[in-house]
Amino acid sequence: MQLVLELDVADLAGTRFAISPLHETLRALPLLAKPARSAVNRPWVRGALAELDRRALRLPRVWPLIVTDLPYWPEFLFPAPAVRAPGLDAELVSLCATPDDQVRASLRRVFGGGPWPDSATDLFERPRETLAEIAAEVADYHDRLIAPHWERMRSVLEADIGYHAELLAGGGARALFSDLHPGLRWSEGKLLMTDADTGPDDPVTLGPDGLVLVPSVFNWPDWSIKKATSTQTTLLYPARGAATVWAPVEASAGAATAVELLLGAPRARLLEALCSPATTTALARRLGVTPSAVSQHLVVLHRGGLVDRRRSGRTVLYQTSELGLALLDGALPGSGLKPELRSGLRSGW
Repeated sequence: MQLVLELDVADLAGTRFAISPLHETLRALPLLAKPARSAVNRPWVRGALAELDRRALRLPRVWPLIVTDLPYWPEFLFPAPAVRAPGLDAELVSLCATPDDQVRASLRRVFGGGPWPDSATDLFERPRETLAEIAAEVADYHDRLIAPHWERMRSVLEADIGYHAELLAGGGARALFSDLHPGLRWSEGKLLMTDADTGPDDPVTLGPDGLVLVPSVFNWPDWSIKKATSTQTTLLYPARGAATVWAPVEASAGAATAVELLLGAPRARLLEALCSPATTTALARRLGVTPSAVSQHLVVLHRGGLVDRRRSGRTVLYQTSELGLALLDGALPGSGLKPELRSGLRSGW
């Protein structure tokens, strides 16, 4: 199946990138029901399920709307991010502001004449009150299962946007869309989308002002586009380097000692931590040291070619370079890095 989306000059002019904690939070929910859907995110699933075994999490409103066998989700649960990197609170405010008629129209599209879960019926009858209850559930779920990892996730998402912004600057829309996913390509003013989880009678109704391109960890390895919307149309695509959020380099004690003997323990720890992109401040918090100490070591690692540096907006992200990865890989006995990690590590940039 192939979808064709025509983008005129005005649509392209309005197309932009954004990061969405709400999209990521909701996209993770189906993985708790079907962990095998995303091999890259299994480490998160294992940790999340272990946390839920310790203390249950009740999601009676949002779970039946997301964890279904239906081809669509209610699109009002995924408002287009209004700015480049909104906070979850701002996105939940946008969610709760969805007009009643749009909530009801969306529920009719999704559930049609089939059985409606109780939460969908309550939404139809009491949109304002039920949306507020959904927002409270999502906030609690995010705080427990997503927020502890969000800093690492955001660094990977920022690095992805930086990479694709350079592609757009150097090669235009053709280079950008052709790199987002193998199922997406640009041709003669049209975005051609294949291998989507959609039926032949499911056209995309483009929202106002172009596309919002949203890199995603939890949507890996798929892309998805909002079929109908009252805001901008969002196109989610798998973030480059998503595996690095969950899969640190697995080194034996002897291998770690070898790298430490060469670089010293603090720089060896930094090199390993930077398999996933991070800022100086984030590294300092993760390693329990001062930002100035991290900065001093990063200067040395960068000069030695072991760490790359890239600016994304006002943020400076660091990541282990190819040379640094070779050093870590060479220090391991046997086969070195896991194949899936080795193939995905440099995809962050």
